[in-house]
Amino acid sequence: MDALTREPAEQATRRRARTWPMVLLCLLVIGGIVYGIWFWPKTATNTDADKDAKRPIPVLIALAARKDVPIYMDGLGTVQAFNTVTVKPQVDGTLVSVAFKEGQTVRKGDLLAQIDPRTYQAALDNATAKRAQDEALLANARLDLARYRKLVASNYTSAQQADTAASLVAQLEAQIRQDQAQIDTARTNLQFTTITSPLDGRVGMRVVDAGNVVHASDPGGLLVITQLQPVSVLFTLPQQALPAVVRAMAEGTPAVTARSQAGPGTMGTPLDTGFLAVLDNQVDATTGTIRMKATFPNADSQLWPGGFVGVRLQVGIAKNAVVIPPAAIQRGPRGTYVYMIAEDGESVRRQPAVIGYEDERGAVVQEGLSGGERVVVDGTSRLSEGSKVVVTRPQAAPGASVPSSGPEPARAPGTQRRSGGEG
Repeated sequence: MDALTREPAEQATRRRARTWPMVLLCLLVIGGIVYGIWFWPKTATNTDADKDAKRPIPVLIALAARKDVPIYMDGLGTVQAFNTVTVKPQVDGTLVSVAFKEGQTVRKGDLLAQIDPRTYQAALDNATAKRAQDEALLANARLDLARYRKLVASNYTSAQQADTAASLVAQLEAQIRQDQAQIDTARTNLQFTTITSPLDGRVGMRVVDAGNVVHASDPGGLLVITQLQPVSVLFTLPQQALPAVVRAMAEGTPAVTARSQAGPGTMGTPLDTGFLAVLDNQVDATTGTIRMKATFPNADSQLWPGGFVGVRLQVGIAKNAVVIPPAAIQRGPRGTYVYMIAEDGESVRRQPAVIGYEDERGAVVQEGLSGGERVVVDGTSRLSEGSKVVVTRPQAAPGASVPSSGPEPARAPGTQRRSGGEG
């Protein structure tokens, strides 16, 4: 009985002896996995982060330069023909010929169309013949008047007959003047049968074909001629721009450039350069804008009536201004600033800068820089106050050169271009 009791106890002891090493091994494996997940990668990542934090940040720089910068204002304009004429017949008749082609460029005085002149030629001949008849009667009346005056002097007739003869001469003289007026009217109507161009311009679509009977009262006319050289552009600017525009007009004739319409954030192609011709005499109270008209020579016919163009008006020049690339400008809660290379040449510092004017080629700094500073134009997103940097490709003035003449698109001061965190 004791032997039977000891045998199961010994088997249980041997099973426990084999189980504990397996449990211990499993615990060791689980512990290794946990350590590998939570401790080993974290240590390696922290090490890499520490190395990255100590590594200099590559940046590109540009020099703050002093130069004259033209100041521009942008607007949207509509091209308008310098003159538009609807050619209408001034007399009634049959249109016997059309001497122009649709879309043709014509000069002042060029033949456009011909109305049947026969009726008006006959009226002119009739008026001319009537005058000749009245002139003959007048000549005879003047002879009678001379005879009566001699008879009155010799007391062979009464003074009343002489006065009657003088009255008849006056009536016939007035009749001849009336005949001349009829001749002038008939000649003018005859000239109206030949329709010529009143100005240099471009012919539009033909409204009436040859063979139709036209009338002076027809509302549509025969054709429309638009003068394209020169051409006008109507545009508007905010009323806040009015003082600068008035000042520019007082100093001379402001230059205006027309550009083709482009997509958002892109510049259009320059089409023509002209001058500001008209400043409207009142501000539109509904929109808060003021209308202006510019004149362009349009020698290459790039501007077409009815089309939309971008308009760039030069209102002044900033003399000897401090200019930096627009990419250097950062904006934060406390205003605009730039990152500039510190005196040690290895780190950067944040320098507040007041921007007076900005376009896509340069920004005028009113306060904060004096010229010659090295400002960061690329790599600013990783910078903060005192960050270590290395200049990877220094440039003398990348993008900072602003031409002394020639239009460039303007950006209103304070308009956000890009955001950067403040250190």
